[in-house]
Amino acid sequence: MTVPHEIVHLAPERTEEAAGVLARAFFDDPLTVWMLPDEEHRRRASPAMFAFAIGITRLQGEAFTTAGAVDGVALWQRPQAGELSLDELQEAGIERSQQAAGAEANARFARYIELFGALRARHVPGSHWYLMVLGVEPALQGQGIGGRLIAPVMQRADEAGVPCYLETLKTRNLPFYRKHGFEVVHEGDLPDSGPHFWTMLRPPQA
Repeated sequence: MTVPHEIVHLAPERTEEAAGVLARAFFDDPLTVWMLPDEEHRRRASPAMFAFAIGITRLQGEAFTTAGAVDGVALWQRPQAGELSLDELQEAGIERSQQAAGAEANARFARYIELFGALRARHVPGSHWYLMVLGVEPALQGQGIGGRLIAPVMQRADEAGVPCYLETLKTRNLPFYRKHGFEVVHEGDLPDSGPHFWTMLRPPQA
């Protein structure tokens, strides 16, 4: 019998369903809007981009969702994950993602990756878990699903004595992450008149 909001690993056959949930969850996210300002383009391209993120996670991290229907998704990169090869990027779905996004969005995505990668290397140079993506179906937000989705890895990080790290571009996310032990370590703005962002670090908890 399925327990409501039981957290399980995301099965490969649920990738498209999960990508759709993330596309809806991030439809109004400042980063997504900055990369894909046209709403119809964003609606078409976002699922492929999130499917690519899920593909990356399968190669170098762990993906979690809810048992039964996909109500939310958490994508984590494991500690000391290395760079992906071109073949691995192809396996993860980069070509489909880039074709869906288009040249301008891909260029902005590259600048975002470069900036956030440099900040991450500065703030957490050692072993850590990286929360790449956390999203919940919009109609189900505020019910505690997000906290349950990130709990398994935070517990493992605490047991191993390593921190967790993330970025967010929504002010309303700050209280949620602070509730779970994260604190802001840096804030700034993306290039090209991009949105404001915060990077957050969660030290291992006792």
